[in-house]
Amino acid sequence: MTEVQELVGLVPWTFLAQIANLFIQVYLIKRFLFKPINKILEERRAKADAVLQDADKVREEAKELKAEYEQNMLEAKNKAGEILLTAQKTAEAQSEKLLKEAEQEAAAMRSRAEKDIAQEKRKAVGEIKNEIGGMAMEIAGKVIEREINQEDHAKLIDEFISNVGEAS
Repeated sequence: MTEVQELVGLVPWTFLAQIANLFIQVYLIKRFLFKPINKILEERRAKADAVLQDADKVREEAKELKAEYEQNMLEAKNKAGEILLTAQKTAEAQSEKLLKEAEQEAAAMRSRAEKDIAQEKRKAVGEIKNEIGGMAMEIAGKVIEREINQEDHAKLIDEFISNVGEAS
């Protein structure tokens, strides 16, 4: 039975050696196994955080680019509207200018035509006056040649009027 007791018994030096061995193993495992693993895990966690931060930055940049794009599109639409409005105003102004020029040209043509008509009228009146003057001279010559009585006077006037009618 002593053998059984020795198997269950506790030897203080062996117990201390086993505890010291356990602490040494824990220390070695912690130093050579857990620290590198923890270091690798921290590096992976840092990389993952960096990737997430980069993704957030990219997302924010994409939002900014989208906002900038929308702003540029709005500005482009506004500019296009302004250009269209300016083009319409320019076209209207040119149209009005052309209409005014056409009206001025028509007025100038009308004025020239009126001047030409007035000149032709003066010329015609001058020619008629010359003819009437010539006829009056003929009549005066005829009147001087003979004495005029009432009948001759009426005849001369009728003849003068008919000659003026034929001349015009």
